[in-house]
Amino acid sequence: MNYKRFEDLPVWQKSRLFVNKIYAVIYNNKKLQKDYALNDQLKRATYSVMLNIAEGFERKTNREFANFINIAKGSAGEVRCILYILLDNNYIVDSEQRALLLEIENISMDLSNFYKYLVKSHIVRKK
Repeated sequence: MNYKRFEDLPVWQKSRLFVNKIYAVIYNNKKLQKDYALNDQLKRATYSVMLNIAEGFERKTNREFANFINIAKGSAGEVRCILYILLDNNYIVDSEQRALLLEIENISMDLSNFYKYLVKSHIVRKK
């Protein structure tokens, strides 16, 4: 893999699209908008995935990058948990939750595979 910018990483691109979907869920749901703590936590966890991919990419070694990918994967798990809270509190319907879960699970799987790749290659990247 020889990406020049984090914006070129497919998993970052998927995360960006997912952030936009989550923002649409929040801003199309008046009830969820009023639950400031929950919608703030959802936004923070969701864009943490994207931000940690970017921050890790800017590090000098793949080992450092892998650490940030691992943090991003943890944030993806947090998003999954919040999606259950949204469903359980009737902020979203079952079909919407399942679609979002599938998407974040795919991102999480991509992060896991990317992490494994980075851990195996102890390359120092030149900037």
